[in-house]
Amino acid sequence: MSAYLTLFISAVIVNNFVLTRFLGLCIFFGVSKNLDASLGMGMAVTSVITLSSMLAWVVYNFVLVPFNLVFLKTVVFVLLIASFVQLLEIIIKKQAPALYNMWGIYLLLIATNCVVLGVPLINAESNYGFVESVVNSIGSGLGFALAIVLMASLREKLRLADVPKPLEGLGVAFILAGMLALSFMGFSGMISL
Repeated sequence: MSAYLTLFISAVIVNNFVLTRFLGLCIFFGVSKNLDASLGMGMAVTSVITLSSMLAWVVYNFVLVPFNLVFLKTVVFVLLIASFVQLLEIIIKKQAPALYNMWGIYLLLIATNCVVLGVPLINAESNYGFVESVVNSIGSGLGFALAIVLMASLREKLRLADVPKPLEGLGVAFILAGMLALSFMGFSGMISL
């Protein structure tokens, strides 16, 4: 049980995809202007990562490895992720049109988000079992959600601050992202997997 907890904490904080590996920055900067949109996007990315990683683990271990087709894993994982994102888009468009309009193009960018593809690939390369794969996927998704919600909180506070003209918008966002990354990089080396 402690191994799963260690893997989870490592995925959320120590090996955070956005703030320590610098992956998924397009959605991170694009959606983090609004806290509600960021929270929703974080949960959407977490669910897509988790579901696609579960299915990717099954396909990898029961189809690709037995038939010696491991070289196709990237293509297969991309197809699985694209299918999940398309399904998520259809559901959100019907069930929550306001959220769909708030996310805009960023919803489709989940399919091309390197975090969403990176987690199943890392799970396969690390030879994680099914439960380890799910724990790592949930932790990675929640780490993404944590990073984007922290950034959105800071950016909303900055709207009320007196920011110099040259730094308004993305300039100050990059500075904030660097500070957040430095704080998360402070955890590096605490958990080695």
